[in-house]
Amino acid sequence: MILPNGGIGAGPDHAERLVRSYRRLTGSELLPGSDRSGSLVERLFLSPIVVLSHGTEDDPVLNYGNQAALYLWEMDWDTFTRTPSRYTAEAMERAQREQLLKKVQEQGYADDYTGIRISGSGRRFYIKKATVWNVTDEDGRYAGQAACFSEFEYC
Repeated sequence: MILPNGGIGAGPDHAERLVRSYRRLTGSELLPGSDRSGSLVERLFLSPIVVLSHGTEDDPVLNYGNQAALYLWEMDWDTFTRTPSRYTAEAMERAQREQLLKKVQEQGYADDYTGIRISGSGRRFYIKKATVWNVTDEDGRYAGQAACFSEFEYC
């Protein structure tokens, strides 16, 4: 999916932050496998693994979603990247989500997270075995949080 600005999702700096932070905290690769064709930006955006992130605002706003995330949340890039991340969960699920994000803030990452989320059209889905991690910039400063998962089912 080529975005209206001619790019594919995040720029190379953000893609590198996501991948590097994930590797440093989990000891695993976000994009496993030997296929290294295409740029990191392209491989991340086209990955079948759902990947999304938000920034550091008081009410964090989504700043990245790969093609799988945009499809699942039924949003285009511009809508997705203007959405406060709390709106990815229904109101009744937000307290659980907030507890998870605080745990990740303190511990660096959490894996095997499950929870119900809601798409832009109101469609509910249950994510399974998600990993949520802190994203840091090149100098090790906190730059937001990200999540990835490949298992989900519609409710």
